[in-house]
Amino acid sequence: MFLIGEISKLFQIDIRTLRYYDDIELFKPAQVDDRSGYRYYSIEQFEQLNTILYLKALNIPLKNVKLFLENRDIDRILQLLEEQQQETEKRIQEFTQIQKKITSRIHQIVDATNEQELGKIREVELPERTIVWLKQKIQKTDSLEMSIRLLENRTNMKSTIFLGKVGLSISLENVRQRNFESYDSLFVIVENESFHISEGNEKILPSDKYVTIRFAGTHADASPYYEKLMDYVDEKGYEIVEDATEITLIDYGLTHDPTKFVTEIQLLAK
Repeated sequence: MFLIGEISKLFQIDIRTLRYYDDIELFKPAQVDDRSGYRYYSIEQFEQLNTILYLKALNIPLKNVKLFLENRDIDRILQLLEEQQQETEKRIQEFTQIQKKITSRIHQIVDATNEQELGKIREVELPERTIVWLKQKIQKTDSLEMSIRLLENRTNMKSTIFLGKVGLSISLENVRQRNFESYDSLFVIVENESFHISEGNEKILPSDKYVTIRFAGTHADASPYYEKLMDYVDEKGYEIVEDATEITLIDYGLTHDPTKFVTEIQLLAK
């Protein structure tokens, strides 16, 4: 017979874990001394504990481990392992998506912090992007938080996806009239997010060449950069064919230092 401390050392498992296994009747001692309360385990129980630790290492829930131990059977262990295989494949897919998002965000931050690109007009090929948008008049001095919450609730999106993806748009008519003092909608760029998007709230920004400019600041500082872009568009003989999009690349969600905020204006002009 072995004391709980001896079992702990032999199997490199915390004593508190063994006590917990006893409490949930997963792995009970063979004998308990009524006077001292000491738990004693027999060598015949080693195989059972090995099985528990093996299945736990496969991330199989303890409740399922307990059910298996109560009715050990080849078919049952195969079913248990197959179920865990499916769960593991699902988690691999989830972590792959998380990895892609992290890689994308690292690239975005490194790119956005390149000060040499600030104030420079560029013609950039951008990929097709899906946005979910809320049509609403927004002034430059308005806080975006309430509009973001409305968009989040209307589309069943989680607030965590908004970090670094929020943008504003100015209607094509207002852009052509060089009216840059207010916005016509708020949107968020989505990246294979798993939620139901309400009909009418989804829009595709086409893959094409955009005239863009980045600047240090927020939406409140954007007007002179719109003017600069429009002068460039006129000089090139281009025509604006879509609403203007204005995306915050770095804001208070990433830094407390307002001098490091970066915003980008994108015009689809041909």
